[in-house]
Amino acid sequence: MKILVTGANGQLGYDLRRVLSQAGHEVTGLGRDGLDVCNGVQVKVVIEMIRPDAVVHAAAYTAVDKAEVEVDEAFRVNTDGSRNIAVAAESVGAKVCYISTDYVFDGNSERPYREYDLVHPASIYGQSKLGGEILTQTLSSRYFIVRTSWVFGIGGGNFVKTMLKLGQERDALQVVNDQKGSPTYTVDLASFIGDLIVSDGYGVYHASNTGSCTWYEFAKAIFEASGLAVTVNPCTTAEFPRPAPRPRNSTLDHVAIRTNGFSELPHWRDALHRFLGELNTE
Repeated sequence: MKILVTGANGQLGYDLRRVLSQAGHEVTGLGRDGLDVCNGVQVKVVIEMIRPDAVVHAAAYTAVDKAEVEVDEAFRVNTDGSRNIAVAAESVGAKVCYISTDYVFDGNSERPYREYDLVHPASIYGQSKLGGEILTQTLSSRYFIVRTSWVFGIGGGNFVKTMLKLGQERDALQVVNDQKGSPTYTVDLASFIGDLIVSDGYGVYHASNTGSCTWYEFAKAIFEASGLAVTVNPCTTAEFPRPAPRPRNSTLDHVAIRTNGFSELPHWRDALHRFLGELNTE
């Protein structure tokens, strides 16, 4: 299969290129320098030239806090850019896999979110990503929406790398214990996306490693698995205010993965151990 990956230099894009190529696909990965998703004319020209069978649209504006100020830029990239991708892909008959986020939910649910639960983003970032979902669903006849969360991988900055860095600098850390979610290893996510795009199981999917935890629990697991002797103390979100609101509970339920016959991603603790092993071999 001929696959175009947007946002190819990002954290997920790095592993999408690697995993999809290893699976035997013909992969073209383009970063911001090679494809400005906000430029509709350029997007049309590039996609008509490549003529992919599928586009995995991972390019995004992901600065959650900065988006509260750079509102137009967030919508320009995440909403309008996704429209440009969907229109161009449809013109060559390509499938579209749009990478979305747990931030489309407000986090007030007492249970894990299912794919067709009511969306209600509390942040500009979440609103702009929801806009991308809506336009992809409207303009593409063969689409996959893949919502994920708490992503970590070798190809970018993330919570695991931040904790490891801080753990080498400090003896004790405070980490929020009132936000719960689903960590996701980009290798596992890319592997699932590879299975998904060759199928006809179009629709909305939640894809994260199985299990859930708070950031505090995640941090403790990181230090236990890495062997760093760091004291982790729980704190509240209110003690560390941020410009953009964070979901209190953004744990994702993987109903569509199960009902469409795909394999659930491994548990996040297993994924963490494999990621730490990958870091150690760099």
